[in-house]
Amino acid sequence: MRAQTVVILGGGVGGLVAANELARRLPEEHRIVLVERSGRHAFAPSFLWLMTGDRRAAQITRDLRTLVPRRVEVVQAEARSIDWSHQRVETEGRAIPYDYLVIALGAELAPEAIPGLAETAQTFYTLEGAERLRAALGHFTGGTVAVVVSAMPYKCPGAPHEGAMLLGDFFRRRGLRDKVELHLFTPELQGYAGGGARAGAAVGGMLEGRGIAFHPSHKLTAVHPEARELVFDGKPAARYDLLVAIPPHRGPRLARESGLTNEAGWVPVDRRTLATARERVYAIGDVTSIPIPGRWNPDVPLMLPKAGVFAHEHARVVAQRIAAEVTGTAGQQDFCGDGYCMLEAGEDLAGFAFGNFFAEPAPEIRLRRVGRAWHLGKVLFEQWWLAPAGLRRRALALALKSGARAYGVRLAL
Repeated sequence: MRAQTVVILGGGVGGLVAANELARRLPEEHRIVLVERSGRHAFAPSFLWLMTGDRRAAQITRDLRTLVPRRVEVVQAEARSIDWSHQRVETEGRAIPYDYLVIALGAELAPEAIPGLAETAQTFYTLEGAERLRAALGHFTGGTVAVVVSAMPYKCPGAPHEGAMLLGDFFRRRGLRDKVELHLFTPELQGYAGGGARAGAAVGGMLEGRGIAFHPSHKLTAVHPEARELVFDGKPAARYDLLVAIPPHRGPRLARESGLTNEAGWVPVDRRTLATARERVYAIGDVTSIPIPGRWNPDVPLMLPKAGVFAHEHARVVAQRIAAEVTGTAGQQDFCGDGYCMLEAGEDLAGFAFGNFFAEPAPEIRLRRVGRAWHLGKVLFEQWWLAPAGLRRRALALALKSGARAYGVRLAL
């Protein structure tokens, strides 16, 4: 077989893991190209710590090129279109041919989709947003703080709950907790998207124990900035002094214009192989649409949550499958639906949620008791992720796995 070119679109979690795994598995004569418009990679799980002042932006960002081996060709450009007939990706400066294509473009944030939201809301879902929110918190002396999941789906199902609990801890450390009312609103029927009743109840208990009012089944329809009022579908309006929002998400423009997406703007894939409708084209991570067992109600099926842990494992599976096909190696891995999340609770404590999202008749995610070990695990994972490619990453990964085994769980690193 002639030398093959694998093009990866997107330098987030899925794209980086795919590039690193392919570099490890494919012989040197094969080409690996990573296309990403930003030259800086930001570690999104640490945006919460940036919000509270426990991290600075420089601590959680890296030059993208340091996170992949030298053999990976990094093209800093925006992918504008995919030419299916000629098997190439068009950027603003060049056309890049491919034999295999991995779409890892993530999700776009669309605060403008809800009237009034963009004009008034803070958010910790972007690096810049977390920095602005940190500044706003520094001037906040009391009142009602509303953390609002504005629409479904959204990435990182635990982040809104973590954000509310870390905000509570932030105000406690400043001596303001008794002057702040904290509320979490979400359109979900329970806490922790897609995790089942047990995990939802456990997360709800964590919020209640920290004095955070939890409001499920609240679908945001508008924000009135002048009145500082939230408008919900079929529910009473609520007032706020500080609004922290998880903005609506949508599929990225390139994916929507490629003809690969469903009506909702996400890319359907085979849930085991991550293959799309196009031959030798895969999609991984937040851009995908993957049904899982169970339903919110008889008309609404559950979908696999959008989370870094799934992007990570998707990338491993796809890289292994591509490498096996290119090299003629027997045996190909499948994505099995396992997932986990370290759920920050403040005071250097965290819980650990884990389970199988493909379980029948519906996923039932379990939550380990809150403790310092899980917080430490999240810190170690942050350091492992941000380390230069090839430097201590394997050792840190083994340390994380060993720590997890001590608590009776398996991490997919």
